[in-house]
Amino acid sequence: MLAGKRILLIIGGGIAAFKSLELIRRLREQGATVTPVLTRAAEEFVTPLSASALAAEKVYRDLFDLTDEAEMGHIELSRAADLIVVAPATADLMARMAGGLANDLATTLLLATDKPVLIAPAMNVRMWEHPATQRNLATLLGDGIAIIGPNEGDMACGEYGPGRMAEPDEIVGAVSGALAQGPLAGRHVLVTSGPTHEPIDPVRYIANRSSGAQGTAIARALAARGAHVTFVTGPADVPPPAGVDVIRVATAAEMLEAVQQALPADCAVFAAAVADWRVSTASASKIKKKKGALPVLEFAENPDILAHVAGMKRGRPALVVGFAAETDDVAANATAKRLRKGCDWIVANDVSPETGIMGGDENAVTLITPDGSDDWPRMSKDQVANRLAGLIAEALG
Repeated sequence: MLAGKRILLIIGGGIAAFKSLELIRRLREQGATVTPVLTRAAEEFVTPLSASALAAEKVYRDLFDLTDEAEMGHIELSRAADLIVVAPATADLMARMAGGLANDLATTLLLATDKPVLIAPAMNVRMWEHPATQRNLATLLGDGIAIIGPNEGDMACGEYGPGRMAEPDEIVGAVSGALAQGPLAGRHVLVTSGPTHEPIDPVRYIANRSSGAQGTAIARALAARGAHVTFVTGPADVPPPAGVDVIRVATAAEMLEAVQQALPADCAVFAAAVADWRVSTASASKIKKKKGALPVLEFAENPDILAHVAGMKRGRPALVVGFAAETDDVAANATAKRLRKGCDWIVANDVSPETGIMGGDENAVTLITPDGSDDWPRMSKDQVANRLAGLIAEALG
């Protein structure tokens, strides 16, 4: 997706710098050329040799390097790239960027560039929440700097909260989005993802094993092709991708409402694992355990979001794609589901426990269309997403 693109990667000095090495590898897998720039602090966490070996490019470190200045110069280097990525963007780097300082190679490049800049902040939660950092962030956003993350989670320092650098795959998606002038530019695509949680009482609910990874990958791949993506997600295990409009829901009823509010769309991809049933007699108070007495739960059928949208008389998306998680007779059951729901395509997969697909990193799907079925080989969920996004772009012309 990034074939021929030139990325200038500035690596800041933080423990998250180790992720930048994987980021280099992922960017090159997508066809990008990566030129690393290390700050002095970054060299305390990763070596110039490791960055150079992974990038297969020279690493730049010093502002006052006579050889580099004679060969290219910081002005040329700052403008030769299609995009500058700062990962990790430490609190110090963000402060110097916001202040317009140019006291090392990294900040001089950032001040001299005329190309778009994407930052991936990473720092302690207290540093991230400090008013000074938030002021600097507001300044950078006002200057047109794009941002990915930070994520919430455990810190190297032992604290928990926002401040973790976005994962390499997320940053790659944000890079693609920042550079996207793709085949889906100007198109609106709706994607649902994740499980739904149907309450039994205030502390218990019915759910399923969906992680939301496949739906997230699809939204990311569509955004990378230039689409405006509305991402309606249940309580998923994975964070939503960058560059999309995120709507968070919990129940099937909430998801239906969010989908209706998001329409019209050129395409709708229903990757969410929506619960078929809900407890019609959900308790407003916690159900107490009583010895020898089991609670009686009455169920009601949840709305069929896929069938509802596929059957719309007015405002129906030009392409409606459903998903079918099956454990037996995958192609036959998915084909019947496509006809029953009235959608255009069904992406079917075998989620039997032995496949490891539900909640795993890989998928093996069969695409069901009016023309028949097409079995895809087992591949990563990102690869499945990219292949599906390509087909959607072709279908929408």
